Amino acid sequence: MSNLAEVIALFLKLGFTAFGGPAAHIAIMHNEVVVRRKWLTDEEFLDLLGATNLIPGPNSTEMVIHIGYLRAGWPGLIAAGLCFVTPAMLIVLGLSWLYVHYGSTPQVAWLMYGIKPVVIAIILQALWTLGKKALKNWLLIVTGAAVLALYFLGLNEIGLLFGGGLIAMLISNWRRLRKASPLLMLPFSGLGLAQLAIPFSLPLLFLTFLKIGAVLYGSGYVLLAFLRADFVVRLGWLTDQQLIDAIAIGQVTPGPLFTSATFIGYILGGTPAALLATLGIFLPSFIFVALSNPLIPRVRNSTWMSSLLDGVNASALGLMAAVTIQLASSSLTDFWTVLIAAVSLILLLRYKINSTWLIAGGALIGFLLAR
Repeated sequence: MSNLAEVIALFLKLGFTAFGGPAAHIAIMHNEVVVRRKWLTDEEFLDLLGATNLIPGPNSTEMVIHIGYLRAGWPGLIAAGLCFVTPAMLIVLGLSWLYVHYGSTPQVAWLMYGIKPVVIAIILQALWTLGKKALKNWLLIVTGAAVLALYFLGLNEIGLLFGGGLIAMLISNWRRLRKASPLLMLPFSGLGLAQLAIPFSLPLLFLTFLKIGAVLYGSGYVLLAFLRADFVVRLGWLTDQQLIDAIAIGQVTPGPLFTSATFIGYILGGTPAALLATLGIFLPSFIFVALSNPLIPRVRNSTWMSSLLDGVNASALGLMAAVTIQLASSSLTDFWTVLIAAVSLILLLRYKINSTWLIAGGALIGFLLAR
């Protein structure tokens, strides 16, 4: 079997079976390409993992694209990414059709009633796990807390993300620049969120997802902040309930959480919009991996880039926390939803239960409560 055929076979399989989110995906990939197939050494795998944290986009998808490129060149780069994303996109497309036709009816309302609290717990668990690694000193703790507060004052999430990273980098590497701090606030100027609804259009949908795919750092759950700011607040195309439904659909299916874009596209404009949304959010990952792969040895040794990444990660956690608060207020609406979220969080933190099983359990509980 040729190298390209091996890449296609492996990542097509993972596209149908890789549940559990980015951390689980990366663990599965390590087992497949380092332990079993020996395509990479542990050191090479860690280099790729570090590189994905320095560029925007979904980490596990970018790992797939990196591995495909190293194993089978440019054809491998394209084939690996497509094989990993396409199965999840097709599954989400099918679920989107069911949601549009039946999702608002009482017969299936129980499904999302039980799943939404589990999604909140999964996000909280990610916040806890990532926070222990990302908030390594007082500067990063303050950065995350400041982003959390400023988000609720209406500042744009992109400005907060990059502004937090830039300020952390400058303070860490060149403390004298604190005298020029007024200049550092330029990324935040004029970035308040518009409140007027804008008519739906396919080009604007594509460009919005392209922008998100090109600037989103951190965990896939930071996607929540970007989606809410653009599609709920700025454009007025989605409600908070539809947003949490989109994240739930992305979580319950295999592959990257970013296929929530497929769901959003479909409920807004059918299959053409779903395909455009998916293309828009994933296209930057292919470009960034192609550009960054040759630079990995130099980037990973840069103290400036390392501190920028630390600041971006802390800012990303602040955004995650802010949006979690907003979504929890619309999802945890009674005793049962609060109880489901609390039990799910305990099972995640203490017993490391796979999130897929918890979502299935939430759906079952919703079904039983609806009887």
